[in-house]
Amino acid sequence: MNSELQLQITRFLHREAFLLDDRRFGEWLDLFTDDIIYRMPLRATRENKEGSSIVEEMTFFEETKTSLTTRVKRLDTASAWAENPAPRTRHFISNIFVESGSDENGFEVRSYFLFKRSRAGDIATEEIFGERLDVLRKVNGQWKIASRTIYPDQTVLNVMNLSMFL
Repeated sequence: MNSELQLQITRFLHREAFLLDDRRFGEWLDLFTDDIIYRMPLRATRENKEGSSIVEEMTFFEETKTSLTTRVKRLDTASAWAENPAPRTRHFISNIFVESGSDENGFEVRSYFLFKRSRAGDIATEEIFGERLDVLRKVNGQWKIASRTIYPDQTVLNVMNLSMFL
């Protein structure tokens, strides 16, 4: 893997974080392929150290491009009460590692994330952190996210809702 590819993918993921924090959700949706699978499985606390603590069969959410589009459109309606006033968010993306790819058009990318959100005048902030596994592919010369699996480090998410995007 060359440094130019690493830089392109890093810039792409940082741009995605900017679009989310700037509430440019329509542009954010354009970063996904039409066949995107966007999911966050549950993490369970295990009594022993055997096996994974991720429960792939159960998810906090499992979205498609259609359902993500519906969620974004809902943000502009009166029924999006949790978004009024709009919360302030920050998406921090780090430890970006391009793992593999069959060719220039598709790569597995691991990254760490920290999501912070504050609401109105609340003193408390909400946060979720963990790891993401993305499959990025080039479509018409542009990077697109073909799949994303979000692995939260927390077993209990201490957030008011999951209307945010990770």
